[in-house]
Amino acid sequence: MPLINQVRPLIELPTALEHRWQTLRLLEARIEEALSRALQTEHQLSVTEYAALAALGFSDDGGHLRQQFLADSIPLNQSSVSRLVGRLEKLGLTERYLCPQDRRGVYTQISDKGRERLAAARETWVRVLREALGQAAEDPELAPAAVWLSEEAGLSQSR
Repeated sequence: MPLINQVRPLIELPTALEHRWQTLRLLEARIEEALSRALQTEHQLSVTEYAALAALGFSDDGGHLRQQFLADSIPLNQSSVSRLVGRLEKLGLTERYLCPQDRRGVYTQISDKGRERLAAARETWVRVLREALGQAAEDPELAPAAVWLSEEAGLSQSR
């Protein structure tokens, strides 16, 4: 019976492109897990719900978007966005309405309650994002991507 290796196995993907893509995916998964835990615990929001509220709250269109634009900005497919918007609407965080000029166009508007939840959750989002990037920067495999992302965003460990 073979002994179980206690050290993480070394995986050498064939090209630098594949390796970098995998590193980016690993970094994203680690950060999303941390964000998910914190948002759910502190604000009862999923990462996708937060992303939708942020897209609406920070849109230059007054807090409302056509659902197709919302889907593209998160990104999610149209049917998933419809379910997401339905959940947010039940929570009183958004409202849906039909476009007056084109009755086929469905818009989603962030509510005042949604803006309040977004403001509170954004503090958690930024804090956890910074912490997760800081932790990833200590992992030799993830450090280049984490440092690059932090530097490009103008983040520093002191903020």
